[in-house]
Amino acid sequence: MAMKLPAWKFGGFLCALSRATCLALILSSAAIATPLADAPTITFRKVFKSSYPEFVEIKISQSGTGTCDIRQLDEEANPYSFEIGSELTQKIFELAAKLRNFQGVDLDVHRRIANLGEKTFRYEKAGEAHEVKFNYTLDDSATQLLNIFEGLTRQETDISDLQRTMRYDHLGVNDVVQQVETDFNAKLIPEPDRLLPLLDHVAADSTYIDIARNRARALAARIRGH
Repeated sequence: MAMKLPAWKFGGFLCALSRATCLALILSSAAIATPLADAPTITFRKVFKSSYPEFVEIKISQSGTGTCDIRQLDEEANPYSFEIGSELTQKIFELAAKLRNFQGVDLDVHRRIANLGEKTFRYEKAGEAHEVKFNYTLDDSATQLLNIFEGLTRQETDISDLQRTMRYDHLGVNDVVQQVETDFNAKLIPEPDRLLPLLDHVAADSTYIDIARNRARALAARIRGH
């Protein structure tokens, strides 16, 4: 026969259980949050007035998640979450390590050359932070890292342009797909697979003009075979 607890004892039991559960959840959350908070991140920032875009800031954590903010300087900050693959993430952190995580390095050529925009690489981990600024560099590791972030800028811009035209300007979709194709041919897009869902949607949707659908279908096939 099951034993019944008096109401006051049962209530006390629930309170104790609730407190224990809450404590366990808090400790569990802390255990999860601590590694994330302590995980290293690398930030790329570029400011180049009178260009497009004038401002770029891409932040990547060692998990491959991050934020991206691409805009003109007179526009409000609007960072959004995005992610990259493990292979590209590893490459970014390997290149940063070769540059001593930007601690005490001088990357600029310090010569009279045209203004190509102020670039910043920044490394952060558990309160530790190092950064370096430059206009132009001849350092091979820094150039490779810069090319990756410039490529991510191009990739995210292509994705944004394609999403916008697919929603608001069906006739403009073909021009954007053509631009994506040009960027892919020039090997400017680090992870072209990220564009496949959008290209597949265009290829299958009869509301877009045939030339755009055919171009999207052909480009998607090339990306898959890449």
